[in-house]
Amino acid sequence: MNSETLHQRLVDQPLLLDGAMGTVLHERGIAIDECFDALNLSQPALVADVHRSYLAAGADAIETNSFGANRFKLAQHGLETQVFKLNQAAVVVARRVIASSFRSVLLAGSVGPLGVRLAPLGRVSAATAQAAFAEQIAGLTTDTEEAAGVDLIVLETMPALAELEAALAAAREVTPQTATLAMMTFTRDDRTLLGETPRQAAKRLISLGVDALGVNCSGGPAQVLRLLEAMAEVAGQVPLAAIPNAGWPHQHEGGRVLYPATPAYLAQYASAFVDAGARIVGGCCGTTAAHISAMRRALDNPSSRRQLPSRSERSPVAAYPAIQADRPTGLRQALDLGRFVVTVEMSPPRGIAAHKLLAGATTLKEAGAGFIDVADSPLARMRMSAWAAAHLIQQRLSIEAILHFPTRGRNLLRVQGDLLAAHSLGIRNLFIVMGDPTRIGDYPEAMDDYDIVPSGLIRLIKEGLNKGRDQAGQKIDQPTSFTVGCALNLEPVDLEREMRLLQRKIRNGADFTLTQPVFNVEAARRFIETYQQTYGELIPVVAGLQPPYNSGNAEFLHHEVPGISVPKRYRQRLRSAADPQSEGVRIAAEILTELRPWIQGVYLIPAFGRYDLVADVLDRVKAAI
Repeated sequence: MNSETLHQRLVDQPLLLDGAMGTVLHERGIAIDECFDALNLSQPALVADVHRSYLAAGADAIETNSFGANRFKLAQHGLETQVFKLNQAAVVVARRVIASSFRSVLLAGSVGPLGVRLAPLGRVSAATAQAAFAEQIAGLTTDTEEAAGVDLIVLETMPALAELEAALAAAREVTPQTATLAMMTFTRDDRTLLGETPRQAAKRLISLGVDALGVNCSGGPAQVLRLLEAMAEVAGQVPLAAIPNAGWPHQHEGGRVLYPATPAYLAQYASAFVDAGARIVGGCCGTTAAHISAMRRALDNPSSRRQLPSRSERSPVAAYPAIQADRPTGLRQALDLGRFVVTVEMSPPRGIAAHKLLAGATTLKEAGAGFIDVADSPLARMRMSAWAAAHLIQQRLSIEAILHFPTRGRNLLRVQGDLLAAHSLGIRNLFIVMGDPTRIGDYPEAMDDYDIVPSGLIRLIKEGLNKGRDQAGQKIDQPTSFTVGCALNLEPVDLEREMRLLQRKIRNGADFTLTQPVFNVEAARRFIETYQQTYGELIPVVAGLQPPYNSGNAEFLHHEVPGISVPKRYRQRLRSAADPQSEGVRIAAEILTELRPWIQGVYLIPAFGRYDLVADVLDRVKAAI
């Protein structure tokens, strides 16, 4: 079957592949550490029976029992010299089953990963990998007196683009006229083992001219649907495939590996895959003939499909960051769409226990916070790394973090290394700030130098890292996708200087501002209007708001914190209040309501870690925001 024939076959209706081979063989008594590929010679009737069950379930195509039949994996069983023989035997067994079914069924040759690492990360060269794939594909595609070669080559569960490229090159070398389906597998963070995104993988495979591409194995149906949708955005007319596992595996007490997705559940997603653009569907690890039969019924009866949650409603796989590097963050989307941003500052713990941090963040999320600002060593006090805290919040609670990133105490090497580390942890929202001087903190003698000021770092990120280059102009492996905020004082002593500094930050690429706590709404309004009259359009302002805890806290902010002025009327109200905390909440709510017309978000700063008071503010102003 060539590429044109495959595409014609997929026009009228989607192609249903079979399910797992290894899962069923294991269920039928084959030990997990045995060589499944060797069964084509030692127990062909058992392999044939599995094929037969999938044909009876309604599969349009079955795959040969040859997933691991390459020289590297067979060497683990002392069978590396039998590559051609075992692959040819896999074809013979499957062809006999198809012939006896009296149905028009396609035979796909299964080619899995080599099980070794390719250079430069491993010791196997691309040429050696290609030769190994070619050796296996030759066994699958050579016509013999007993059976014709396979109709389709399926390169599946490939963990990295480099290995899949070697397999594609081998397929074209051995059998250039045979159509090839290329599928990759992804980890829970929606990347390959080497960090490639589904969009990047699809773009690369399309550039290589694949006949069809897609996702197999990976996680359960929900993740595969998410990955498929990402690929569909760039795939154009190239047919897509979705072949999920039956959920994430777990081990039973008896040692047996179980998969949770039921046939009915997988059938729902078979329909969703087709609606999302897939023309080839099927099952991978954990799926059986029962799953394929249910998928067959779903594909044949479109009217019976049940509606799955929309894309925006579906959550990523639990315990991994929701943010994907090749898409705008939720913060970026909110800023672009003009949605009101609600973010709350939290400080990392002074130790390794994150329970209180996560509990507080949970409270804030439930109260309406859309983002969590994670401060980095506030007041120059020793705390857990802000990256770790931000990562934990995103990982455990599925709420985006905004990482405070001070330039103080970092040279250019560390600045860039730290940024790349944050990005790799799924942290894409940054607030660039100078940072508190070490002389006011726990270690007054600590190094306090810096190589770059905040406005310069904003430019380094937006014009450098986000475009795939470091400060020295050298290429990095892929561009970052940071959304970057800058600091702003809406009540400055020197208005002209603050406006010039803000204009420089905006010119260098700042996406939004976070301001110091605002207590004088009229002064804040004047600053915004004066800036717009002088320099033009202003980027979104996310205004700082700190509910004063009591009279003493208000006096401290007014007299000791540079740039903050608490009007006398507020200080008097707190001084005479029977319940200062409640009065502070009322004051903060009043300020936010008055300030709302001039800002696009609020940055709430709890005093003394009182997240409950911030939640009370949110409860009071929900109508306003």
